[in-house]
Amino acid sequence: MDAPIKLGVITSGGDSQGMNAALRAVVRTALDRGLEVYAIYEGYLGMVEGGKYIRKFAWDSVGGILQQGGTVIGTARSQEFRTRQGRLRAAKNLVEVGIDKLVIIGGDGSLSGADVFRQEWAGLLQELATQGEIDPAILDSHPELSIVGLPGSIDNDIAGSDMTIGADTALHRITEAIDAINSTAVSHRRTFVVEVMGRNCGYLALMSAIATGADWVLIPENPPDVDNWEESMVKYLKAGREAGRRDTFVVVAEGAKDRNGKPITSEYVRHVLQDRFGEETRVTTLGHVQRGGAPSAFDRNLGTQLGFAAVETVLSSESKDKPQLIGMRGNRITHTPLSECLEKTQKISEAIITHDYTQAMHLRGESFSTSFSTFRTMLRALPHPVGPGQERLRLAIMNSGAPSPGMNTAVRVATRFGLDMGHVMLGIKNGFEGFIRGEIEEMHWMSVHGWASRGGAELGTNRKVPNESDYYKIARNIEEHQIQGLLIIGGWAGYLSAFQMLNERSHFPAFNIPMICLPAAIDNNLPGSELSIGADTALNNIVNAVDKIKESAVAQHRVFIVEVMGRQCGYLAFMGGLATGAEQVYLNEDGISLQKLQIDLQKLITGVNQGKRLGLMIRNELAHPVYTTDFMRALFEVEGGDLFDVRQAILGHQQQGGTPSPFDRILATRLATKCIDFLIDKGLIHSTESAFVGLHGKDLVFHPLEDFLRLSDEAHQRPKDQWWLSLWPILNTLAQPGPKVES
Repeated sequence: MDAPIKLGVITSGGDSQGMNAALRAVVRTALDRGLEVYAIYEGYLGMVEGGKYIRKFAWDSVGGILQQGGTVIGTARSQEFRTRQGRLRAAKNLVEVGIDKLVIIGGDGSLSGADVFRQEWAGLLQELATQGEIDPAILDSHPELSIVGLPGSIDNDIAGSDMTIGADTALHRITEAIDAINSTAVSHRRTFVVEVMGRNCGYLALMSAIATGADWVLIPENPPDVDNWEESMVKYLKAGREAGRRDTFVVVAEGAKDRNGKPITSEYVRHVLQDRFGEETRVTTLGHVQRGGAPSAFDRNLGTQLGFAAVETVLSSESKDKPQLIGMRGNRITHTPLSECLEKTQKISEAIITHDYTQAMHLRGESFSTSFSTFRTMLRALPHPVGPGQERLRLAIMNSGAPSPGMNTAVRVATRFGLDMGHVMLGIKNGFEGFIRGEIEEMHWMSVHGWASRGGAELGTNRKVPNESDYYKIARNIEEHQIQGLLIIGGWAGYLSAFQMLNERSHFPAFNIPMICLPAAIDNNLPGSELSIGADTALNNIVNAVDKIKESAVAQHRVFIVEVMGRQCGYLAFMGGLATGAEQVYLNEDGISLQKLQIDLQKLITGVNQGKRLGLMIRNELAHPVYTTDFMRALFEVEGGDLFDVRQAILGHQQQGGTPSPFDRILATRLATKCIDFLIDKGLIHSTESAFVGLHGKDLVFHPLEDFLRLSDEAHQRPKDQWWLSLWPILNTLAQPGPKVES
């Protein structure tokens, strides 16, 4: 019988939230595939020291760590590993255990070190054999070191992945802090300078500025484009005060510099504002709070998916040919040669050092550049003046469907973007009920001030879908207010209403205007988009609630069945289960049977008998009409006997509440600008083309409104194609009581 493959896993560099999720996925996936897994404690320091720092892990070694911040196996920077002598010791320690495959979870420095180690591997072993430190036979049994890298960094500064593990959570910490400070700033008409991490990457600074509606941002990739930038900044901020703003926020990236490479510190910005702006100014340096706390739902699922893919890559020939970085583009796992990622990451740093800021922005990617351009529009105190002879369109914005966190962000961005382009923006209140009643008023720049971080829907919304008698009233209001384009922000009711208006054009000529639907639904059940505004916030609300439930359950051998929203779309249940480590999820798409419940019950009993203290099942609210949450609770309670108690938790409308997550605010910003661009482009050429927009991978894609039903499972009010269902193998692997054991 062949000896099992031995895999080492290490977390290195600065810690980041979600590393534990990646560690858990690597360990359990590897054990499920029959590998032996060794955790290397304290990063490269532990690899150099060996002995107690390299420990064999079992299935339960990573139990209960999914929701923990930091890394349970520790991390430390090792100066000795930077030397050949240190790497010689590390190689000896690994081969003595039998490890020649590594998964490294860390930043660019950690991944660069791993790549050097791999290149030297054969030479290191030869030297050890020559010195008599290892048996020469090891040269044949471990001829090469296979490595797979996972990007773990709150800075989001590693090429090869749209997001690095920890960046989303860090963004949560920043936006939560700025949102909290905002109440003080408004109360006292005070100015705040907030310094955030990021080294030479401005991602956290830029995205937090967009998400919180900050008034100015300073980032390394694009310093102020004038020498007297201080005067320009103060001029903009004073104009904001004159326009009616009571608060002022300037976000400074820790690596910010001017065009000549001189550092711009938060303290310097404070002095500038104190002296020239004439207001009391405070500095808040967030520091390591950005690294702390439980990981967000996104980071848990990102780490889980990347960890699972890392093991699959280790077992393939891919990692032998070229070391791979496992990343994510859009919602898809990607494999990129590690050397390419490190080279591009280094080029960005070099561009900033040499003051080639055009190249730095280009290398960061189109999305980063577009976001910076959008922010410059949003920070204006007032819109650009209307040009002489400019045709001014009258564009209307409304919400439709259930409330979804991020609706206010989308309305704010759409309103200001349209106004800055010189057009008249109209707000339709209270969804289609308000449209029918004519509740329409002109929106101004300050009408949406402060809306970036607000939950709910300031314009109002409801699930009203117009009937035949309503179309005449809507058409009359379109004509009366001379509406030339319509943006509908919402869910299924909004999409269906727009589709019906499209089909009624032959009867109501007023409907011959461009219309566009922007996806905003916590259920994430809309065709044409992989993600809807509000779904990320709802998912985080679920995860936060389940974390608390798990803490109470662990104390007394308890099983919880948690019911979540989603109607007939299982996205929240599935992704919530993945992010919380649920034993099983129950979806409308998959259904429930008595046989399935019996199997799941037996797994729970097996798990408890093996030492588990907690059982967690996530159920979609409409998973099955007969096998309800209460039915399942009663069944498991009776059959579980004295082994465990069973409780149910129905999370309800708290999933719709709270301030929108940074992800939802940023997505709302991207979608809203594209929607207004669409309406302006079509309106100026008097086109009646209508569409719904959505996120596909990294790209925003427009679909003809005529395709709404073709792309939909109308009976279940969800898309025909749901990308997240492809993640079932990950959930099934990690949710087992333990690894599969062959008889």
